[in-house]
Amino acid sequence: MSFGPPPVHFGSPVSPAWTAPSDVEQTLLGAKSRGDWAAYFATLAENRLFFEVRRDKVDAGERGTCPVFGHDPRTGGPIWAVYTAGMLPAPEPDRVFNWNTLKWFARVWVPTDPPVIVVNPGSPCEAFLPAAPPHSAAWAQYSPSEGDPEPSLRLRTLSVGGPLRGPVAHGLACGALLCVNNGSWWNAMAWHGTGYPNERRRLREWWGITTREEWLSALRGLVACESHSSVWEFTLGLRRTIARDFGGHVDVGYWRQAAAKVIRARDEGSTVVTADGVTKIEPRPESETEARIAGVQHLIGRITRYEARMRADGVLDENRYISSVEAWDLGRASKMARWGLGARFGSVQEAEAAVVEAGRTAALSYKSWQDFSAGYILGRCLHFDDEEFGQWYTDMVEAHRILMSDPGSPWLNIPFR
Repeated sequence: MSFGPPPVHFGSPVSPAWTAPSDVEQTLLGAKSRGDWAAYFATLAENRLFFEVRRDKVDAGERGTCPVFGHDPRTGGPIWAVYTAGMLPAPEPDRVFNWNTLKWFARVWVPTDPPVIVVNPGSPCEAFLPAAPPHSAAWAQYSPSEGDPEPSLRLRTLSVGGPLRGPVAHGLACGALLCVNNGSWWNAMAWHGTGYPNERRRLREWWGITTREEWLSALRGLVACESHSSVWEFTLGLRRTIARDFGGHVDVGYWRQAAAKVIRARDEGSTVVTADGVTKIEPRPESETEARIAGVQHLIGRITRYEARMRADGVLDENRYISSVEAWDLGRASKMARWGLGARFGSVQEAEAAVVEAGRTAALSYKSWQDFSAGYILGRCLHFDDEEFGQWYTDMVEAHRILMSDPGSPWLNIPFR
């Protein structure tokens, strides 16, 4: 497609030595090198475009765009700077971003806005777009097919700006199932995610987190593996003990009987010695004990059925079982650290320390990425799926397959231990 002498220009010349942060910027660079406007605009349309917003206005709940405009001496006036995700600057406490689609910028533009939009300013893949009609029609006609332009269930890696080896990369890879599921970069430590307003909304709606203190509390609980049901861990731990005592194989019937025996013994009452002296624990009512036994035995059935499905789907090897669901907490801890950074509840240093700790704990709790993955999937399904084997399960299985097969996967390139 040709626009004649375009009312846009590509800005700085292409630098042959530049390494693009991701495939998005590399595609833009290739289009720019060829002078291919159609390919350049189509790439922009298929990706989120971020722009700086006023944090004080967003925090105050003000409606509208709340953009922060810049100045570029090359235009001699104000500009509206937009960035593909790989070109976003490192997170700063008071500098925050939101995103929208390419077409949106043309739709919301008003005469008091800057006359020029600059894509990835100062980079080899930058371009200057006229913001006002009729010239904006040259790029505004490009748009994704529907909704959010970035699809989920794909592996995305930063070539520049994200670690690929070492403890930080290992901890980030613990969150890779969620990253693949959401279509976000697995190794993005300098996290902006889906933009400041959306990261705040995510934590508020899914976790009830609205303050730094609540974020720190949730993060500590996840890193310490205290945020999932203790009953799940008791049940799986009992099977680990039986397997150790009897050479690996655990009969499900025996597992159920052992659970009943242990619960009854605990509920009969006992005396324990503590730092404060001898404490007597009163016995529980028999009806309560029987209800607890029934609940754990039902859980054993759920676990074995999920494991059977995971073996059939290639997540678990034959005759293997899941030792723990701590991975469910640790995988979320890897992401919670970054979500809090995106919401500006914490710093890069705090988020990185939590990510490293999550990776360290995972390496102590599991033997391989495959074992870790199975533990994560089981925890997620026990929490959300209720044996429907719906998207809570199937999306994770697909993410698992991608991470266990894609040559660029961190699970194939970073040793688990």
